[in-house]
Amino acid sequence: MASGRYVSYLRVSTQKQGVSGLGLDAQREAVTRYLNGGTWELVGEFVEVETGKGSNPLSKRPQLRAALELCRKTGACLVVAKMDRLARNVHFVSGLLETGVDFVAADMPRANKAMIQMHAVMSEWERDQISARTKAALAAAKARGTKLGVAGPANLKQNIEARQTAADAFAGSLSSVLSGFKASGLTQRQMVEQLNALGIKTARGGSWSLMQLQRVLKRQA
Repeated sequence: MASGRYVSYLRVSTQKQGVSGLGLDAQREAVTRYLNGGTWELVGEFVEVETGKGSNPLSKRPQLRAALELCRKTGACLVVAKMDRLARNVHFVSGLLETGVDFVAADMPRANKAMIQMHAVMSEWERDQISARTKAALAAAKARGTKLGVAGPANLKQNIEARQTAADAFAGSLSSVLSGFKASGLTQRQMVEQLNALGIKTARGGSWSLMQLQRVLKRQA
């Protein structure tokens, strides 16, 4: 049950999302659900429309800087809907931990500093893997003669093959993680819980279900 002072920080990574509100309403709702009950005061809300990429994402986020400053002045805790709304960068998250400002994510309300850092490590690794797989799949498709961005029967088979190749690559990238789960004796349902708890996303960027895990395990077999 939440108590004390809070500053809410919401972020979307494209101007289109910012104008449409797509994503912001869902984040605001998640923060509201987290704060529901208890004795608390929301002393401010800051909304950022910025990718946050680069060696120093904080330099591109004036709203986050302002939110942190308000937290320092009021002794409030920074609250976000999802940990990845702060960053998928280990160095950046570690820097936030050293600011002295407490922060909490509605999707990981019981996470301690060690768990937050682990989440950042896995998120950064996942981001890099997705980028590498996408580039490799596009390069392979182009080498096969696929005209990128063009739909039609001529490209259908090649596009299916490209998706299958990307799915196999994604399954392979999780082999060490899932092998570790198996070695620990986790059931498939427990594996799903752990993947979601660590913030590891599916190939489409969503949360894991038992069926999705089973499809990945089948590709690894």
